[in-house]
Amino acid sequence: MRWGCHLPRTSWGSGLGRTVPLPEAIQRHRRNLTEWFSRLPREERQFGPTFALDTVHVDPVIRESTPDDLLRPSTELATGHQRTQAELPPLALSQLFDPDACGRRVQTVVLYGTVGTGKSTLVRKMVLDWCYGRLPAFELLIPFSCEDLSSLGSTPASLCQLVTQRYTPLKEVLPLMNAAGSRLLFVLHGLERLNLDFRLAGTGLCSDPEEPGAPAAIMVNLLRKYMLPEASILVTTRPSAIGRIPSKYVGRYGEICGFSDTNLQKLYFQLRLNQPDCGYGAGGTGVSVTPAQRDNLIQMLSRNLEGHHQIAAACFLPSYCWLVCATLHFLHAPTSAGQTLTSIYTSFLRLNFNGETLDSTDPSNLSLMSYAARTMGKLAYEGVSSRKTYFSEEDVRGCLEAGIKTEEEFQLLQIFRRDALRFFLAPCVEPGHLGTFVFTVPAMQEYLAALYIVLGLRKTALQRVGKEVFEFVGRVGEDVSLVLGIVAKLLPLRILPLLFNLLKVVPRVFGRMVSKSREAVAQAMVLEMFREEDYYNDDVLDQMGASILGVEGPRRHPDEPPEDEVFELFPMFMSGLLSAHNRAVLAQLGCPIKNLDALENAQAIKKKLGKMGRQVLPPSELLDHLFFHYEFQNQRFSAEVLGSLRQLNLAGVRMTPLKCTVVASVLGSGRHPLDEVNLASCQLDPAGLHTLMPVLLRARKLGLQLNNLGPEACRDLRDLLLHDQCQITTLRLSNNPLTAAGVGVLMDGLAGNTSVTHLSLLHTDLGDEGLELLAAQLDRNKQLQELNVAYNGAGDTVALALAKAARKHPSLELLHLYFNELSSEGRQVLRDLGGSGEGGARVVASLTEGTAVSEYWSVILSEVQRNLNSWDPVRVQRHLKLLLRDLEDSRGATLNPWRKAQLLRVESEVKTLLEQLGGSGH
Repeated sequence: MRWGCHLPRTSWGSGLGRTVPLPEAIQRHRRNLTEWFSRLPREERQFGPTFALDTVHVDPVIRESTPDDLLRPSTELATGHQRTQAELPPLALSQLFDPDACGRRVQTVVLYGTVGTGKSTLVRKMVLDWCYGRLPAFELLIPFSCEDLSSLGSTPASLCQLVTQRYTPLKEVLPLMNAAGSRLLFVLHGLERLNLDFRLAGTGLCSDPEEPGAPAAIMVNLLRKYMLPEASILVTTRPSAIGRIPSKYVGRYGEICGFSDTNLQKLYFQLRLNQPDCGYGAGGTGVSVTPAQRDNLIQMLSRNLEGHHQIAAACFLPSYCWLVCATLHFLHAPTSAGQTLTSIYTSFLRLNFNGETLDSTDPSNLSLMSYAARTMGKLAYEGVSSRKTYFSEEDVRGCLEAGIKTEEEFQLLQIFRRDALRFFLAPCVEPGHLGTFVFTVPAMQEYLAALYIVLGLRKTALQRVGKEVFEFVGRVGEDVSLVLGIVAKLLPLRILPLLFNLLKVVPRVFGRMVSKSREAVAQAMVLEMFREEDYYNDDVLDQMGASILGVEGPRRHPDEPPEDEVFELFPMFMSGLLSAHNRAVLAQLGCPIKNLDALENAQAIKKKLGKMGRQVLPPSELLDHLFFHYEFQNQRFSAEVLGSLRQLNLAGVRMTPLKCTVVASVLGSGRHPLDEVNLASCQLDPAGLHTLMPVLLRARKLGLQLNNLGPEACRDLRDLLLHDQCQITTLRLSNNPLTAAGVGVLMDGLAGNTSVTHLSLLHTDLGDEGLELLAAQLDRNKQLQELNVAYNGAGDTVALALAKAARKHPSLELLHLYFNELSSEGRQVLRDLGGSGEGGARVVASLTEGTAVSEYWSVILSEVQRNLNSWDPVRVQRHLKLLLRDLEDSRGATLNPWRKAQLLRVESEVKTLLEQLGGSGH
């Protein structure tokens, strides 16, 4: 039966007598749509197992506009969204089909917005709302993807066939759909993908839903209201395609303005960042973010948004709110093994540009992302090379219009400016830079600059000509008969041998010329990574966090000279874009990087890094170097480049779970031993210690002082010491709250360990209980040579017991007991014990030994100097004053002038330390 006028006007209930009740068919349709539209991309699932569109969606602002607004040219580059917002009333989704200002019924609504404003998410949420019964105005909703319809080409199909092919359950309700009238809603998403021709000569009239025709012709007659004239239609499109529907067929236009209200941005972040994560990091250890940590992130982000900083302008686009959340999730709660910063940005572009062409009517079918890489990438790279992030309108126009010679090229540029320029560039809101433009988020500039280089878009004219000549001569050289036919008429036969030799030489010459572009990639990357003026900055991951969450504390005054721009993410992105995963995603975006190109680039980079990577780097720069390798995701490459690394000094770097994962991933599979691993003052916790275990196993000297390692961390330290591959000889655990409970577990590890010879437990809160435990179990270890338990609050009795155990130990040579709660009598007993016989460990309990200075006085004072900022100042002052009194008494008791001079020298150093603490030296 056809859908024509033969059907009476009936309600949906008329079909209740059929074999399959109509409501059940619609319910099946709802369930199918729910299943389809609830499926989230892999990029969304990283936010946790309970993440769903229903729980995190925030409706963007939609403002009504008129055809006159659409035709009015934008006078400002990339700021068209700001032009008349005050004049455009906001619309809720439930108001889209309300009567217009004149009371006329609205049947067709066109929603338009630039890339990233949330059109796709809005459609998905609208469909799900209907599935859950939240859009009661419509009894049936039928969504169509214009990308899907355009793939059918001109293959004839009727509207009935288009519906039933995609939504099988609706086959049962087709005969009664005409009766639905305006309660039937068609959603046509992505109109820019479909070429529509509203001319009668191009698309004839057709009112029969069962009459086959090209899908574009079917949609034209639906929009003309010639087919199913009572049905409601919602269309989404990019701004450049609005004119494809004559305005007489449109009842209302609505511009999707994104999150133009900061409160919407805050709500989005609260909903998304509060999603519970999976609780497991890439190393398999629990690194789940606590509710308090989530609240802190949200509060810092909210303060940054309230300050009207550049991030608020960026988050005008909901897509960039997603990127901010994904980056914060990556920085603070990594849950996906192998996920990199580059993969986040590449996935972000895939979510927004996958399958998007610049103009579906253009025969070149040019990828929108490819066009952006060529134009925005050029602007981005010029900014990186000239060390600037602010661009004038002339800068932007120069990059966009470079090389444009034809009307067709100019038309493509206009489409890009209307549809996507705002996605990449935003007006600067910082004082002193008004009127300029910046990349929507700073890291996007570095990503696009890296993409521009890696795709080989930055070539000199000679390189471009060289490649073409190389390919041409190669083709000609393969066909000798063609060469003979060309030259035999022009040259004497005696010239032919010379010509053949030239044909052999030319490809090699131009091949070397083209290969120099690989060297250029490596040179640009390595020079940016090892820039001397960038040293001693925060590491790049902390810089990323600060750019999103803001800088706590006073900001630089606007009148001060600007700091040099740092582009440390640029080489990271170049590395990441060469990884296999990101190359596969870029190929989907129309930006392919050939395997051979990636291999040659990697080889050139390896050669450059081999030359420049041997220098000793500051800790934050060393972490950036490791992060570069992590982004590349190539263990073999990293093992070869880092084969000469012998010292891993990350002292002072805040080791977040992500940074621990980076270090473990890059260095964990190496073979050569590390002479020293210094992780002092890294805010390291037990989870980070567990993640770093493969690296710690390769260390000979391991420094873990000044961290947050408590008794629970000692379990991992015990496992480390008992591992059959452990080669640690020096273990420094000073200034960690190990306590007696922790040292008991640690002794279990030392009992079975055969490598550790030097152990520092200075200032680890052992107390009498901990030292007593050490004294009782010290004999379980047979190779320890030096033990430092200074500044642990121990008294005379347990100190003497430990000293006696140390004297009996077969290998122990030195025991540090200074700065404990020892009386003068106790220190004297310890001195007497040390001099009571041959052999046994030397006990260092004080700066003085009778009327002389201990030979270890410099060791004691250097320990005090290193720990002044971490120790209790009152307690340290008290100990130093006792030492000073002992030194003065010893100086008065000795007649030896050499000893007096030595005592005076040490007294001077103690007084200096006291002055640093604010105490008196008298």
